[in-house]
Amino acid sequence: MNKIRIVIADDERPARSFLKNILQEFEDVKIVGEAEDGAEAVEMIKTVKPDLALLDLQMPLVAFVTAYDEYAVQAFEIGAVDYLLKPVDRSRLRETLDRASERLEQIDYREQEASKIKAATEIYEETTRQPILQRIPVKHHEAIVLVPVEEVVSIVADAELLHITTIEDVRYTINFRLKDLETRLDPAKFVRLSRGTLVNLEMITHVSPLPGGTYSVSLKNNQELNSSRLQSRLFRQQFLRM
Repeated sequence: MNKIRIVIADDERPARSFLKNILQEFEDVKIVGEAEDGAEAVEMIKTVKPDLALLDLQMPLVAFVTAYDEYAVQAFEIGAVDYLLKPVDRSRLRETLDRASERLEQIDYREQEASKIKAATEIYEETTRQPILQRIPVKHHEAIVLVPVEEVVSIVADAELLHITTIEDVRYTINFRLKDLETRLDPAKFVRLSRGTLVNLEMITHVSPLPGGTYSVSLKNNQELNSSRLQSRLFRQQFLRM
């Protein structure tokens, strides 16, 4: 049996878990990835090349899973396979999977979907882009310090907190979501090493391979941070090849 390879993307962990539990009941389904935001979903889709992506409406494509039915027309206009309302009903999800299977049987459908994904990604990135930060305001003692982005070496998430470390090895902590801060940083200068870690490319001194295809990344302030498997593949493709 050819299984439908699926990526799930939703910024709410309970929503992802709920959908995953239903999908695991179907024998013709294989979950090949989970993402918690649009940017991660797009990179995951490029990397693992699933047959179907089940995405929250804040994310760019394919089959939307959302609590708001007024966006149904918008979903279909950009070529979504289907539109599911939360909470997702098992039989309704089965209809979506069947619809995806029918489309996948079409010879040229994958090429058409690839072009739609590219177009939708470009639209998504354009409409959600905010001004690039030059300084990050952080509370330090009783004052607010403006930390120049160019001096930031790493940003590491710890639950709802972000730990920002500078080239002078000064550490600041802010209450902010990593994915929200990432959208405000120059993607040509900052790269994800894992779901909870961003580093400044200009602060990397060397990269050491680890077992399992991951890396240990050494930084100018003597920090050493490990990359995840998914981000290691992306890092290798983007920066470790001529």
